[in-house]
Amino acid sequence: MSFLLEICADSVESACRAEEAGAGRVELCSALSEGGLTPSLGLISMVRSNINIELNVIIRPRGGDFLYSDSDFSVMRRDIDAAGEAGANGIVAGILLSNGDIDVDRMSKLVEYSYPMKVTFHRAFDMCHDPFKGIEDIISTGAVRLLTSGQAKRAVEGVTLIKDLITVADDKIIVMPGCGIDEYNIASIAIATGAREFHLSARGQGESQMTYRKKGIYMGSLTPVSDFEYKTADILRMKGALKALHEIEE
Repeated sequence: MSFLLEICADSVESACRAEEAGAGRVELCSALSEGGLTPSLGLISMVRSNINIELNVIIRPRGGDFLYSDSDFSVMRRDIDAAGEAGANGIVAGILLSNGDIDVDRMSKLVEYSYPMKVTFHRAFDMCHDPFKGIEDIISTGAVRLLTSGQAKRAVEGVTLIKDLITVADDKIIVMPGCGIDEYNIASIAIATGAREFHLSARGQGESQMTYRKKGIYMGSLTPVSDFEYKTADILRMKGALKALHEIEE
């Protein structure tokens, strides 16, 4: 079995670069600074029409915690319908109970609503209080994949738990490390955990083509943050990550 890169993208440009670099799947979202929120229907449709690799869409109606109200849940269901109609292959979601357990009942419903799209349980898992009970609960919902940093700030720091989770999973669910993975540490994470799929953003710096630049006004913050620079998926970084993985197999 070969390795697979899933690239977290928030634009058509980044999604296309992911495919060009050799990634096998795109996780599409908006608001990466919030950890990823549901992208617009227009963005989903445009990405789907511009890439041929798998497309998963994050279904997260707001930032903050993963304890959702009934209205939040209704939004999630409608967003799942929209993603499916736009041609997504899968959705990415996660719901917790107030005590830190997985919300098995509502996650099972999301899996049902999503069919035939496949479901990945995202890093809400890293906020659950018992990872081993958590993964068994997620398996019971019918989700096919778990994205996790090993309940650490970065996946490279959570490799011991990730390895244990892969052992527990025993082909019942794919455990995919993510968070802070790059071309420099991906090989060591692969060796330490035995994982075969990896989630990363491989972000690089983009520069606005605006020639006129208004000074002293900032769109997203009162503190000086340039609105004439942006983050985008970097082809060389993605290719570097794949190269590092391929070298393990040689």
